[in-house]
Amino acid sequence: MELRHLRAFATLAAEQHFGRAAARLHIAQPALSQQIKQLERELGVGLVTRTTRRVDLTEAGRRFAEHACSVLGAADRAVADMAQVAAGEAGRVSVGFLGTATYDLLPLAAREIREEFPGIRLELHGELLSPALRGGLLDGTYDLVVLRPDGLSDPGLRQEHLRDERLVAVLPDRHPLAARPEIDLAELAAEPFVTHFSGHRSSMHEHVLTACAQAGFRPREIVEVGETATLVVFVAAGLGVALVPEPVRSLALAGVAYVALTGGATVELTLATRAGETSPAVHRVARLIAKRSASRRS
Repeated sequence: MELRHLRAFATLAAEQHFGRAAARLHIAQPALSQQIKQLERELGVGLVTRTTRRVDLTEAGRRFAEHACSVLGAADRAVADMAQVAAGEAGRVSVGFLGTATYDLLPLAAREIREEFPGIRLELHGELLSPALRGGLLDGTYDLVVLRPDGLSDPGLRQEHLRDERLVAVLPDRHPLAARPEIDLAELAAEPFVTHFSGHRSSMHEHVLTACAQAGFRPREIVEVGETATLVVFVAAGLGVALVPEPVRSLALAGVAYVALTGGATVELTLATRAGETSPAVHRVARLIAKRSASRRS
């Protein structure tokens, strides 16, 4: 199966007419028809039904059109990347951020990267959880990620400490403790808690339970959510209180108050790349994110 056959079929699927598709492809109509027949023989299914005026896709044809477009898109991206390398440009870098970094580090770093390295095409993915980020880095979905290490080590990853983030309480703005500048976490022992997912889906869930245990209690009721923004919305709706890293204060939302905690519980933020990463663009972006994180820390 050749890319030209896939491109021919994708064009025919879009035009639904042999003459127009052949004109777009700059080939003769009989040649296009032969390419489609060759594909059908190779796949063992009919892809189109032909009439005198138009072409309709079969069910198999509709499904194969999705595959063809996906493969062609990947091939076009590869060609574009190589063209940038040949022209001395940096290429594409896919970066994943967990929720905390989505609100402060992502916009600041992205703005600076675009200003300093306009040739780098950034693909930014925010509001993700650490397990998904780690898996996406290993399988190639992301080139570098900002996540929580949580004591896990992997020989396939290279990790760099970015900062420690203090935990703060998120309370409904009408809560009796909302106006206080600082509270003891034990004062929230009777409250329901809104947390990120438990188990292997999120790392913050265990951080919250650990902080509560150190304060001498376990939340009597827990509501689990997937995204930090949703967590804050649930608190605003009065469904409970929450603990979040301090940078989440950047998510200014009506109906909530962020209150400092005595004791100074923190969670770690780390920048990770694949071990042996050779892309200069990835290393440039990683250095800039680390620099930006350090400036926020100071």
